[in-house]
Amino acid sequence: MSLGVLQRTLALAAIALLASLGALALASADGEAVRASTGPRPVPTADGGWYTALAGSRGVPRDAERTTCRQVLTGRSLGVSHPVLPCGAKLFIAYGNSEVLTEVIDSRLKRPGRQFELTETLAQRLGIEGTQQIRWRFATRG
Repeated sequence: MSLGVLQRTLALAAIALLASLGALALASADGEAVRASTGPRPVPTADGGWYTALAGSRGVPRDAERTTCRQVLTGRSLGVSHPVLPCGAKLFIAYGNSEVLTEVIDSRLKRPGRQFELTETLAQRLGIEGTQQIRWRFATRG
């Protein structure tokens, strides 16, 4: 390797290192090292990020009921059905003073007039009876 090529390679490596350090400094709000988050959190938005929708329980699962997301439902399953959101999408669902992190487990709704259907366990945890207006927002890994 010639001396000129070695010098250019070192100069490019130094520029890349400086750019990386600058990006880390900008990403840190108070100049400390960026810390890893402990889990999912709501997607930050200026307006709070909450949407409203009508939701209700999908009922008690049948024996070995399988969803369109290839999950087998049990009496302890926590999740939501939504006709558009992709399988596995993480969401916060809120009703009254309760808020639960859950995920999309099915794309098939059983009853018309709802945007979401909740597993029976999730509906009970939130205190939802019948069809109610809920709040929801996307979650992100922190």
